[in-house]
Amino acid sequence: MVQIIDDLAGKGDSAAARARSTLSRAVDEAREAFCAALDAPSRFGAMANAAGLDSAEAEVLAVLCAVDVDPRRQRLVAYVNDDVSRRRPTLSTLRRLFGPDHPGPLAVAPDARLRRAALVDVGDDGPWADRTAVVHPVVIWALEGDASRDHGVPIDATTTAAPDGDEAGAPLVVVSGGDRIRRLQRAVSATAGAMFLVTPAPGGEEGWSAIVREATLGRLGVVVEVEDELCPIGRWAIERADHLAWAIASRHDLPVDQLPRRSWLACPAGDDPPTAEEWAAALGPDVPRSHALTAEQLRLVATAYPAVGGDIDAAVRRLAAGRIDRLARRVRPERTWADIVLPADQLAQLRELAARYRNRSTVYGKWGFRPAPSAGVVMLFAGLSGTGKTLAAEILAGDLSLELYKLDLAAVVSKYLGETEKNLDQVFDAAAAGNVVLFFDEADALFGKRTEVSDAHDRYANVETAYLLQRLESYEGVVILATNLAKNIDAAFLRRLHATVEFPTPEEPERHRIWEKNLGVHAPLEEVDVSFLARQFDITGGSIRNAALTAAFLAAEAGTPITMATLIQALRREFQKLGRLVTPSDFGRHADLVGGG
Repeated sequence: MVQIIDDLAGKGDSAAARARSTLSRAVDEAREAFCAALDAPSRFGAMANAAGLDSAEAEVLAVLCAVDVDPRRQRLVAYVNDDVSRRRPTLSTLRRLFGPDHPGPLAVAPDARLRRAALVDVGDDGPWADRTAVVHPVVIWALEGDASRDHGVPIDATTTAAPDGDEAGAPLVVVSGGDRIRRLQRAVSATAGAMFLVTPAPGGEEGWSAIVREATLGRLGVVVEVEDELCPIGRWAIERADHLAWAIASRHDLPVDQLPRRSWLACPAGDDPPTAEEWAAALGPDVPRSHALTAEQLRLVATAYPAVGGDIDAAVRRLAAGRIDRLARRVRPERTWADIVLPADQLAQLRELAARYRNRSTVYGKWGFRPAPSAGVVMLFAGLSGTGKTLAAEILAGDLSLELYKLDLAAVVSKYLGETEKNLDQVFDAAAAGNVVLFFDEADALFGKRTEVSDAHDRYANVETAYLLQRLESYEGVVILATNLAKNIDAAFLRRLHATVEFPTPEEPERHRIWEKNLGVHAPLEEVDVSFLARQFDITGGSIRNAALTAAFLAAEAGTPITMATLIQALRREFQKLGRLVTPSDFGRHADLVGGG
């Protein structure tokens, strides 16, 4: 301020000398009062302390804020700047205002606390002396009492408290683990601080500055959720903002060269299933634990639970809705165990596999058995087309109250390097989040035997197979592989199966029951000899269903009940479709009903 008086009036002016003396005393008194006020409860004092400002830096911030909120001071600054359009202090103004014994413009230098806390920025146009120091508007709003969130903070950021308000912990922790809820719980319990801003890692410098500013103004620690890597801008921001407590949370361990160059503490997170208390808190004490959910899945199910009318099964099915529809077809389970006809041993196998999934938490949790390699259930259904593999998959999914997703191999398998793995990544990640049954029909295309490497394509195909093995080992849900020939499946996959279920061509008693199930609904029948059909035609359940459906359409068109004539004609069409050579004699005593030769 003395420098400004000298510049305006000159050092030899007696009036200026008296003004300097008076002003110096007033400034000293004001400075003492200001420093004392920093320790008293106030919004400005809390902000300065949170940013780690010393008294000189706090003085610069106070002046910048005071000018910003008062048009009269802005006019005075414009007069000092000798430019009516420049109503904020420049770096030169700060130097003249605070004098040579004060940091002045150095308080807003690139690495100064005011800049590290993202409270103040400096224009980058024009000569250095003419660059303007600008307080971010959010700072002024906070001083005025507004608690709105900084618009630059990611919209899905949240605020959470540490357990019991405990502020003990490290200033920077690095947390890794498969379950997001467990990662966040570990992060807030291991990091110094009582309240935390939990946010996904932004992509640019503006977003990181907004996070730092928001945490500084709110006196919050920061938990940053990282997907695959911590970008250089993020590492730089965490290094600079060392006045904040930070946690970096990611699914996998991050490389050391991506982590901030400051001391940090590694804190791996567990993947413990939800406790009884967590389950009751999320869904209520009366909702039974009918699904093996992770802590993150439980949180998501709790949000969907009221929207689906309190149906826990429907809420679980909503987990993966829409996330893998591009690569897989959703099959909503509607049929039950009563709808499938299989030999007793195969039917028992399927029920045992459903029980294995239902009782995972008991065996792997309470009883302490070790999952090898994961708690998922992987099974192979082998048999000719039409023997009931898809139907069995649907019934299993329905019995477990899970959605069934049938993989579209044409959408998954790509000729471009890396695309198949990328697609499978999306499928397995979404399936894990949604707790669904993955059904790989015609699994030979993805799980076939690895070949001798004769060219780059063979080598890459083997890489895809190895990748699938890795994902199968880590998947916690149900995977069903279906194939016409089990011997076509790579031995490495077979070793990872929990069971192989053979689906044989049905014998006569099974065919009789299948014919009855497909004809005995509401359709009108007239002199249909089911025993003859079951005995005479050695076909699969799928072919029986197709023939019954074709006969129904023939009868509907003719305006008659379903008769042996329509069934024989439908069977002849089914055999033509399958490429089977048949003669009228193959139809036994009903050969005369075969039309068209």
